[in-house]
Amino acid sequence: MAFSKQQLHKFANLIRIDVSDEKLEKMNIDGVIEWLDKLQKIDTTGVKPMISPAEHSLPLREDIVTEPNMRDKILANDPDTTGVSRGYFAVPKVMDE
Repeated sequence: MAFSKQQLHKFANLIRIDVSDEKLEKMNIDGVIEWLDKLQKIDTTGVKPMISPAEHSLPLREDIVTEPNMRDKILANDPDTTGVSRGYFAVPKVMDE
């Protein structure tokens, strides 16, 4: 499937990139499309989907509370005591209304 320069410029505009005619000639877009078509034709029935080709798992542990009720100790580290009496950290505003 061959794309015209006009179609490729339209695609580039849609994805908000600026590609010159010179760069389009250097790119092998048709080769990439052919490769993708070959990938689409591969029979993958019976193959389980995977997130990554490397098999790994995260170690699990019990979620145990070791030191309960540490809110006051944690809030004592806050240099801005504006929200400490109410039980939260006060942070600078990052967005306008």
